[in-house]
Amino acid sequence: MSEKQAVKVFQEWLDGYLDFERLPQKNIFWLDTIKFLCNRFGNPQNASPCFHVAGSKGKGSVSKMIACILEEAGLSCGLYTSPHIIDFRERISTALDFFPENIYESAIREIVPRIESIIPEELPGGRSITWFELVTLYAFLCFRHAKVDYAVYEVGMGGRLDATNVVTPCVCCITPIELEHTEYLGDTLEKIAGEKAGIIKKGVPVIVAEQQTESVRDVFRKKAIEIGTVCNFVDNLITSIDYSYSTSVESAAESGSRITCGMRIHIESNLFSRPVDTVLQLLGSIQAKNAAQAAFAVKTVFPDMDESIIERGLSKAVLPGRFEITYTQKYPKLTYLILDGAHTVNSIRYTIETLKRLFTDSTLHLLFACAADKDVSDIAPIFKGLFSKITLTRPGGTKHSDIEKEKLAFIDAGMIFTADTDFSQAIPSALLQAESKNAVLLVTGSFYLVAEVKKYIN
Repeated sequence: MSEKQAVKVFQEWLDGYLDFERLPQKNIFWLDTIKFLCNRFGNPQNASPCFHVAGSKGKGSVSKMIACILEEAGLSCGLYTSPHIIDFRERISTALDFFPENIYESAIREIVPRIESIIPEELPGGRSITWFELVTLYAFLCFRHAKVDYAVYEVGMGGRLDATNVVTPCVCCITPIELEHTEYLGDTLEKIAGEKAGIIKKGVPVIVAEQQTESVRDVFRKKAIEIGTVCNFVDNLITSIDYSYSTSVESAAESGSRITCGMRIHIESNLFSRPVDTVLQLLGSIQAKNAAQAAFAVKTVFPDMDESIIERGLSKAVLPGRFEITYTQKYPKLTYLILDGAHTVNSIRYTIETLKRLFTDSTLHLLFACAADKDVSDIAPIFKGLFSKITLTRPGGTKHSDIEKEKLAFIDAGMIFTADTDFSQAIPSALLQAESKNAVLLVTGSFYLVAEVKKYIN
């Protein structure tokens, strides 16, 4: 059986367990189940020192950047993130690639029979094991089989009760907090921050991104004092930060030219022996701040690491679905297709800011979908006045969505749009219309929508 086949069979096995990503519900988050599982497998989460990253937006980028810096320093690194876009192995990988086939297969052979041998009555509280708990355990096992020097874990949701919160990291990172998953995490920024602060542990330094309000900062300050550790804010550690876009044009036979973009960043801090100056492949002002947070996290653990290693590591970080400019042979005259999984108010603001900076004079089209729990009433007005064509749809066939809620939000924002509940029809329609108008097509609102577009065009 090939690596992909083994992982596919494993995914089918996983699908027999409750998956919050596909079917959100309350009262399924507990740490005692994952602790029970880890203990049963010899606590694989402790096999390697690690970094732990929580937050509402940017945590995937920060995790990736940390992993890339560590690998550039010559350290093998396991990276656990979510969701995946196309390939399940995207969740459990090295900084730049998948693990060798034997790593995934060995972990599968270890996890499946030992999980299936569990007597249900043995489980804490008699609760069923969830999909995410099993995937997290699988990541721990993969990294132990690979004997990685370090691991980087991105929190799935929240922090306090997230399955990843059984690790004891070298450093914790908390990215910006927004209103998200309010039904599960709380209906204020402060309540959500309290859930994210649950990853803070005694004696483990915390690097916290710039936050919207002082009251949110206070949540993290108080938690750090209560637990007994140091909380550092990224905006206090930065003495100067600047970014600018660099673009180059490549010729393309079908459409004349295509743009390749990078973003030069310049960060000064007392933590550095000299300014960090490099070009990121990840675009947008938020990525400059994410890069600073990743660099500070690594410098906290490795204070003597040379800045040139940090620069090279940051420059290699790439993530699918983060302002990803791509092309498709199915629509050769569609010069610019931008895929961005932004799904919170501020992350979509950053996406639009980057779009306007790079495509000032272009005709813009939008394909949008979001999950039912997103704040679409506040998201919709961000798009007003920018797009000559807007298509609304659902974010794929598994994520719970509410297209009627989407439509009402765009109506209330005073925008004209078309809506199609069948994403498999909406996607080619939006691509064809953008191609016919020589427009830039932005696909955003959900990583699940981005995944469906990628599957369609590849």
